[in-house]
Amino acid sequence: MKILLKNIHIKKLVEMLDVNEYSDEDVSIVDKFKIKKTLSNTIFDDYNKMHENVRKKLLEIADEFIEYIGIKFFIHDIVLSGSLATYNWSEYSDLDLHIMVDFENSKYGEEMMKEFFSAKRTAWNNLHEIKIKNIDVELYVQDVNEEHVSSGIYSILKNKWITKPEIEKPKINKTKILQKSDDFINQYNKLLKKSQKKDVSNDIDKLIKKLQKFRKCGLSKNGEFSYENLTFKLLRRNGYIEKCIDLKNNSIDKKLSIK
Repeated sequence: MKILLKNIHIKKLVEMLDVNEYSDEDVSIVDKFKIKKTLSNTIFDDYNKMHENVRKKLLEIADEFIEYIGIKFFIHDIVLSGSLATYNWSEYSDLDLHIMVDFENSKYGEEMMKEFFSAKRTAWNNLHEIKIKNIDVELYVQDVNEEHVSSGIYSILKNKWITKPEIEKPKINKTKILQKSDDFINQYNKLLKKSQKKDVSNDIDKLIKKLQKFRKCGLSKNGEFSYENLTFKLLRRNGYIEKCIDLKNNSIDKKLSIK
């Protein structure tokens, strides 16, 4: 009995130590994963209609981005999705602006179009730091045939809701999100240490793809409030996804250089 009680005590102590490992910033970010009573009044009015000055500016940004891409293509829509189109917004939220096009109409094939638009988007974001009332604007080019998993989608082009969000009360397992995020961070730290002696670009690619698959699985099963998607959001907000991309690029640069 004494041995059993001792084991239980040790288990509780380990759990407490695990919790203390998480940074205050990560805990703060996860605490923001909660439902608000209204949509963001920075973006929407009291009738859940987008403020006209915000809408016009987002259209202007989209036009500038489309011109930057440099090729002609039919635009099916320009939409806002993500947390700022739902009741799950927070101070960490970005304005996710999606340019909807049909990849199948291109003679270059779907995979090539994805890579092209992804490269253009990355280059654009490196050149610009655009904000709407202190909120970062993130641009994407999305295939109109791709499933858009979001509880809120607002057509900026048509000025109306495509998918109107509802106030949900999901169960959010904060400990599980922090634990999974911590596991990913530990894998990143091991690769960071390994990168001092070896090229880790392929390892980083595998880690990023694993995380993307992990998120996609959560979205398809349990939607935006799945712990998989919220783990991804935490890692994006605390900067570790960006750190992975930087580590990959640095590793490639190191491999291709001569001292």
